[in-house]
Amino acid sequence: MAGRGDPPEGTPEGLPGGGEDEYRSVVFDESFIRAARLQEFSARERMADHARAVRSRPGWWARTGAKPFLLVLLIALAFGTAIYMGVRHPYQPPPRPAEPLRSMVVPLAPRDPVPGGDPAELYAHSPAAQFRIGAAGITLPAALRTGNFSESQVMTALTIAKDYLVESSLDPDVLTGAALRPVRVLLDPDQLDQFDQSFDTPADDGRHAATGWLVRFDPAKVALAEPEVRVQGTLRVVDAGPNALEVISDHTFAYALRPAPGTGPGQRTGAGDSVVPGDPAGVQNADEASLFTVRRELHFRFDRDDLRTHRAELLFSYLQAGPMACSADASGALQPLLAGGRTTSGGPPVTDPYETGRAAAALCGALDPSAQPSPAQPSP
Repeated sequence: MAGRGDPPEGTPEGLPGGGEDEYRSVVFDESFIRAARLQEFSARERMADHARAVRSRPGWWARTGAKPFLLVLLIALAFGTAIYMGVRHPYQPPPRPAEPLRSMVVPLAPRDPVPGGDPAELYAHSPAAQFRIGAAGITLPAALRTGNFSESQVMTALTIAKDYLVESSLDPDVLTGAALRPVRVLLDPDQLDQFDQSFDTPADDGRHAATGWLVRFDPAKVALAEPEVRVQGTLRVVDAGPNALEVISDHTFAYALRPAPGTGPGQRTGAGDSVVPGDPAGVQNADEASLFTVRRELHFRFDRDDLRTHRAELLFSYLQAGPMACSADASGALQPLLAGGRTTSGGPPVTDPYETGRAAAALCGALDPSAQPSPAQPSP
């Protein structure tokens, strides 16, 4: 008896498994059948008049309820997202390493002995009379959007530049050599080695002068007559490209100084200068103050990382300071001439062009007498 599923006549002889093996390779599984686009009508359906032998089955789009325009919509969304991300987050070139600082310090030598007196009187009779006090004198211009930087980024750059000026020009601990960290933390890490070397071994080489980074006095010679400093100047913003925003500062600082404890008239206050006792313009009281004026022009650069981390690259520092002798070594600290002091030489030291080695020609200027406090007018 033939088994269930076998032909009535049984399996043909001579063929293993009968004819079923012959078509085994073309037997379609259920998933293939479900995916077929054509389906044969059943016997009952074929009994109807004019019925076709087969009917079309709905395709994938129809069976899933999807429409062709959905694919177009998805492509459009992907394309729009790519455009939005490109505008919202444009490609930014990688930041370049910070350049080393280039600096210059120019002493301004007085022609006459340095006037002395009470700090308030000195300020009142000097060009700094209308200057603001401390950080209030470092005013910020309007922060305007540039071609590559937003208004908030411009304001951040201006704020960092002002912070640097405040810490490096006004902080009493920095001025007297007691602290460096308030300035150091504001610098790009690429410049820290140069900064540290400038204080470990200061040199007048245009790269490693401590006074290129900040204003500093020798506490063994000079003391602040009052901590408040008079300031006036400007800040200017320059868009230097897709990844560089620059700020240029130009400020004048007026300091009231007096000799440090233990110094007095007749003691040398710097190379090439001295106080002459008995000079009519000299000051016999060592407690009297004098004004020392510093003009600083600084060139800052900020990349986007600098703006994010609140730090700056200091590219160039140009400093004029007086009254100070032309021969004074101002690489480690400024060497002011104090009340009653005057230069004993008529100008900068001689330079021998036949001498080999590093050129040592001094760069010095003469301090305009109008920059010094004028004598106070006697009260009627």
